[in-house]
Amino acid sequence: MSLRYSFKLAAMSLLHEKWINLLSVLTLAAGLLITSITLLSVYNINIATNRLPEKFSVMLYLKDNLSREEVASVMNAARKESTIETIKYIPKDEALQELKKTLKNTEFVLEGLGENPLPDSIDIRLKREFVRPEMVKTVTAKLKEINGVDEVEYGERFLSSIYSLRFGMKTVGFVFVFIMSVGMIFVCYATVKILFYRREREIETYKLLGATKVFIRAPFLIEGAAIGLFSGLLSLAGMLALYYLIILKLSLTFPLFHAILFPLQLSFVLPLIGLFLGMTGGIIAIGRIRY
Repeated sequence: MSLRYSFKLAAMSLLHEKWINLLSVLTLAAGLLITSITLLSVYNINIATNRLPEKFSVMLYLKDNLSREEVASVMNAARKESTIETIKYIPKDEALQELKKTLKNTEFVLEGLGENPLPDSIDIRLKREFVRPEMVKTVTAKLKEINGVDEVEYGERFLSSIYSLRFGMKTVGFVFVFIMSVGMIFVCYATVKILFYRREREIETYKLLGATKVFIRAPFLIEGAAIGLFSGLLSLAGMLALYYLIILKLSLTFPLFHAILFPLQLSFVLPLIGLFLGMTGGIIAIGRIRY
């Protein structure tokens, strides 16, 4: 019975103090929206780097005029590396045909070359767990020492940049989310505390009638939770609108935006995060009030 009455008091307070509560909801919703955009960015960068091992390869360019036995010897030496998953030999004639297919309508640029300038090569795919800058650098250093290998190429700068970006985004994202969470908790804390003091006379009446601290505090905790929940739902609506109206429209002009994914888990998590922040702010506010 007392819990039902607490919900009734919280609902009445939300309606009576609608402007304060609305301002808090909008502030929290804006903070959650910015936070969710940050999380979405980190999520997509993480997805992109997780897909990197599937397309990452190391190219071994062989010295000119190697015999079949020497090529086989290079491949056997490379297979001894436990980090390697697949090895594929690419003759220079096949490499030239692939280059022509890549160039398509601009293959005329190769007409004046005469003799095939491309070397024989070996395409090496590493095991997924070993596609990391420091590990790849170690492996390629060993492969370059194999007799018959002229040059090793794997896009060192690109790989290092991707992983540095991933680490940087995760670190910045974590710090930013933490700061935003503290700020949003403070908003809930300040709102609940203001509402408490605005109802001070009413609370004094409850105290004279023998009301317990739990009975007095419960409506404010419910109110803080409601503010957080409504903020989470509003920020979710804003996030979905941003994704479907902006990202998907931009993807029609810029195909790169097709790669941006929206995790469905965020649809459930965002309102719960708002609820948690609202309750946390309410608990801190009520806990610091002495009466």
